[in-house]
Amino acid sequence: MTCITVDDEPLALELMKSYIAQIPGLEMKGAFTDAISAWGYLQRNPTDLVFLDIQMPDISGLQLARSMSRRDPMIIFTTAYAKYAVDGFTIDAVDYLLKPFDFFRFQDAVNKAFSYKSLIDKAGTSNESAIFVKSDYQNIRIATDDILYIEGFDDYIRIHLESGKSVYTLMSLKSILEKLPEQAFLRIHRSFIVAIKRIQRIHNQQVNIGDKSLPIGKSYVTTVKSLLNP
Repeated sequence: MTCITVDDEPLALELMKSYIAQIPGLEMKGAFTDAISAWGYLQRNPTDLVFLDIQMPDISGLQLARSMSRRDPMIIFTTAYAKYAVDGFTIDAVDYLLKPFDFFRFQDAVNKAFSYKSLIDKAGTSNESAIFVKSDYQNIRIATDDILYIEGFDDYIRIHLESGKSVYTLMSLKSILEKLPEQAFLRIHRSFIVAIKRIQRIHNQQVNIGDKSLPIGKSYVTTVKSLLNP
C-alpha cells in the first residue's frame, strides 16, 4: 500500500517516516510540508493513503481532503487539535490521530486502512455494486440494490434499506452521492437521495417509495422531470 505524509512540521514528518518504515507492506512515496504540493503530487500519482495534518498555512488539511474526489486516497488525519475530530470523520477519514501519538496507535490506524482497502478491493471484483460506510466504529458494506432512499441531517445521514433497517453514518449527502452509481440514484431535495428504481409514483411535487412520500425540492424539480420523464 502506497502512502504520502503531509505536515508543516519537519520533526513530525521525520517521526512519520520512521513509523512508516516499520510497517510491512506500507511504502512511503513522498513527504510534503504544504497541502498545495501534496495536491499536485496526488493529481499525478495514484496513492492509496495520505497521512494529513489539519492546521497548515495557506490551505488546511480539511480543505485538501474536501477537494478530493471519490477516486482519491484514504485519509488518516494527524493533528494536535481534538476539536477537528468530527470534521475529520464527516469527510470519511479512516482514522484520526491526535498528537502526540505513539507507534502502536499509529499501527492501529494503518491496520484499519489495510482492512478498508481489502474490503474495497474485494468489492471491486464482485459483480454486485456496493459501498462501504462507517457506522458504530465499523466499516459496513451496503449493496446499492438494497437502498431505498437516503435522508440527510446536519452532521450525518440515514440510509434506509429494503429490509426495513437503517444505517447511520457521519457523512454529507454530497459525499454519499459521489460513492453511488450515477445512473441509479437521484437527489430530489436538499435532504433526500432516492434509488430511481424504487420510485413508484411522482405526484404533487412528491416522490413515493413504498409507504413514504418524499418532497421534491424546488431547485430539483426540473432535474427530476428530465431524468424520469425524458
